[in-house]
Amino acid sequence: MTASWRFSALADRHRALGSNREDWSGMGTARTYDKDQTEEYLAIRTKAGVMDVSGLKKVHVIGPHASHVIDRATTRNVEKIKPGRSSYACMLNDQGKFIDDCVIYRMGPHSFMVVHGAGAGHEQLTRAALGRNVQVMFDDDLHDISLQGPVAVDFLAKHVPGIRDLAYFSHTHTTLFDKPVTISRTGYTGERGYEIFCRRQDAVEIWDRIVAEGAEMGIIPTRFTTLDLLRTESYLLFYPYDNSETYPFENEPGGDTLWELGLDFTVSPGKTGFRGAEEHYRLKGKERFKIYGVKLEGTEPAAEGAPVIVDGKQVGVVTVGMNSPLNNWNVGIARLPVECAVPGTPLTIRNPGGDIAATAQPMPFYDPDKKIRTAKG
Repeated sequence: MTASWRFSALADRHRALGSNREDWSGMGTARTYDKDQTEEYLAIRTKAGVMDVSGLKKVHVIGPHASHVIDRATTRNVEKIKPGRSSYACMLNDQGKFIDDCVIYRMGPHSFMVVHGAGAGHEQLTRAALGRNVQVMFDDDLHDISLQGPVAVDFLAKHVPGIRDLAYFSHTHTTLFDKPVTISRTGYTGERGYEIFCRRQDAVEIWDRIVAEGAEMGIIPTRFTTLDLLRTESYLLFYPYDNSETYPFENEPGGDTLWELGLDFTVSPGKTGFRGAEEHYRLKGKERFKIYGVKLEGTEPAAEGAPVIVDGKQVGVVTVGMNSPLNNWNVGIARLPVECAVPGTPLTIRNPGGDIAATAQPMPFYDPDKKIRTAKG
């Protein structure tokens, strides 16, 4: 494992489950367990799984100029986010290219928490804060335990009064097992799920109790990489693995537009003044590719980085693929030419073991109307 500079309090729990804890974003992360990964995928889709996603970076932005910093650094209109609510947003560089995505949590009038992945989110916030009356604080004491799946709410309802009333992209400050936590109705699976933000000193006890008491409901520990199976069919991108930083264009620096990634919806209508805004709007209609879905024949999933072939020539690449015995499909996320990102376009996926016939398909494949993750009650 690469030498990490961030450490999860749950590392021993992952080791006990057989994890070799490979580095992600500076933290040793549970990428493998000593069990079938399909079991974890099925648990989250039919019961629930508990996952340590503390490798996500938590940044507090606090002070009179906090809203200005968020407004400058991200694509969302921060004044539309009420205390107790959150919003998914993107961050761009001066060239209007994607450098990170995040969830913005409004904790109060002058208090926000921005949770982001392996991109330049922290640096972007720090840059926007220069000369402002604001504090930007990176917080690795705060751990993030994700409980995702249909029975997640039933488990939490035993311990947290009113949890069923918590709306999608809302959060509440409460207690769980007598420990102070912030529970957010968010996640990265396409299921109804929750993220439990807790202190480092409480993380092990909270994890252990969820695993022990949730077992009878079918709740099991799940590794970080199970997210790849879930995100593929739910159209959730993962920087930099779906981006040109991993699949570069010849003689071009890394960087994709929100129009190419299908993330232009994260720009609040009419918003200007955020970093890269002018270039973002100028680049509309100049897409070099589109992120789009592919559906393959058979049950062999597309390999990561598998070439997409049309008329004998490579035109794109599959960034992630999966086969679902539950949903009876073999699907992937791909970078395709704009003219190929049309439903039903015939394609060939060149896997190491041989070519596989496929077609271009819109995403998400799973719960396209997002009724599962937003369900009430």
